[in-house]
Amino acid sequence: MSVNYQPTYKTIVISDLHLGSKGAKAKEVNEFLKAYSCHQLILNGDIIDGWQLKKGGEWKKKHTGFFRAVLKMMDRWDTEVIYLRGNHDDFLDQIIPLKIGKQFSIRRDYTLKSFGKKYFITHGDIFDSITSQMKWLAYLGDIGYTFLLWVNKWYNYHRERQGKPYYSLSQTIKQKVKAAVNFISDFEEKLVELAIAQEADGIICGHIHKAEIKEIRGISYMNSGDWVESLTALVETHQGEWQILQYPDFDLKKELKEILSDQMTL
Repeated sequence: MSVNYQPTYKTIVISDLHLGSKGAKAKEVNEFLKAYSCHQLILNGDIIDGWQLKKGGEWKKKHTGFFRAVLKMMDRWDTEVIYLRGNHDDFLDQIIPLKIGKQFSIRRDYTLKSFGKKYFITHGDIFDSITSQMKWLAYLGDIGYTFLLWVNKWYNYHRERQGKPYYSLSQTIKQKVKAAVNFISDFEEKLVELAIAQEADGIICGHIHKAEIKEIRGISYMNSGDWVESLTALVETHQGEWQILQYPDFDLKKELKEILSDQMTL
């Protein structure tokens, strides 16, 4: 049963959860969805990691819990959910486009019109020649990335025991390796060109696990990041402003208390 008070945000965009892989932060994203609400939730690709599941990845109860949390948002807030296909959940190619009722659809891309502006939304892998044309090399890179996440997990385990904050090794490497920096810059430029071709004011993507909001050639470029390394989401306020939320930075207990307080007053 939906309620009649205002959701926290107009739009929430999350991507790159990679559910089914060891690196997925399902518990954290589930807590995020419990803390926030929206009129429209856009799942921008790589939500389910079909690649890892094929290689022996494990589907856990908390991964199913994510979809339970999404269904609760649909029921409680009348949230519209749009699931866009990514390269790791390319098994969806067999069924898209698919619409289930008024609130849930699976698509390849989506155009969001909000506050007089037009945003083209796509996962972004179409502009990654490695994942779109040389899949065998992408799988090889995926193995190396999985190993890096394993190292990162144990590194942060020891940091936590020492009272130090979370530190992403893979994000640091991306920022320092010239090839990675050039790849990201080229990726952003190609997405901006797509937005221009679509006569859009902005482009919203994922795929490269780097949350960002910036202007490029007069186009708003926005990337929702991921829930493996950076734990970030894009949100649009009821005033039409876009922001990046990062999981460790918001006061989850405070948010949950406010939600419970609202429920008590209904």
